[in-house]
Amino acid sequence: MPWLQLELEATPELADLYSEYLSQAGATAVTFQDAADQPLFEPQVGETPLWQAIRVIGLFDSDTNINAVIDSVKQQIGSTQFPNWHLNPLEDRDWTRAWMDDFKPMQFGKQLWICPGEYSPPQPNAVNLILDPGLAFGTGTHPTTAMCLTWLANHPPQQLNVIDYGCGSGVLAIAACLLGANFSVAIDNDPQALMATRDNAVKNSVTQRIEVYLPGQTSVKPADLLIANILAGPLIELELSLAELVLAGGSIVLSGILAEQANSILETYNHHFDLKIQQQIDEWVCITGKKR
Repeated sequence: MPWLQLELEATPELADLYSEYLSQAGATAVTFQDAADQPLFEPQVGETPLWQAIRVIGLFDSDTNINAVIDSVKQQIGSTQFPNWHLNPLEDRDWTRAWMDDFKPMQFGKQLWICPGEYSPPQPNAVNLILDPGLAFGTGTHPTTAMCLTWLANHPPQQLNVIDYGCGSGVLAIAACLLGANFSVAIDNDPQALMATRDNAVKNSVTQRIEVYLPGQTSVKPADLLIANILAGPLIELELSLAELVLAGGSIVLSGILAEQANSILETYNHHFDLKIQQQIDEWVCITGKKR
């Protein structure tokens, strides 16, 4: 099935905001590309560098009303001039190739690696998660996912039950299983994400320990750990539902949050959890806590 690729021109200061706006408008995935052929040298540990001129690229179903998407982004931007934009059709195989061209093995913590299927794991004895994102968001390249993976690597959920809410490619649910979790439930409102999660679970031999569902498709039991890497708006809307899915004394990891939105999330979830900002990369933060 063909797809539509909407490109917005951005500066480093605006790239993350445009990414969030495209996601809120229904983008299946969002990536960044260099818009000025600028060399980008290897970053320091913890850095996520961006080019000076950036294309923020959102992938949409072919039947998406792009004018409605642009109107939505314009409302979010407000009085700021709307950026230059381009719309291109894209075939499935082209999109997958674009992902894989920029997707290399990545390490999180001391023991966890995310590796594309076409690469040999750099450390064969480490915990190696083999991943093909397909058309679902979530490879570890974006700061929001990277922070969740780092937390998991540093807090292995051994013998715990885990919920990955907004699972995308299933990377967090699968990582939890490979790091010792008893069981993971992966939930997403996008059927493409559930398909990608199932496929990636097979590649990592954890199908017996992962179940995938649409929201509300089944009654999910509270778990020891819930990870929700979505956006601040949905996190606030889902406060009660997500809080109820965590056992007393259990942990929550919230990501997909801009730094300017952190206080709203802290105030919302403080009714249930003892929280802290765990990490910040660029404009994104990850919040973690224990349920009282």
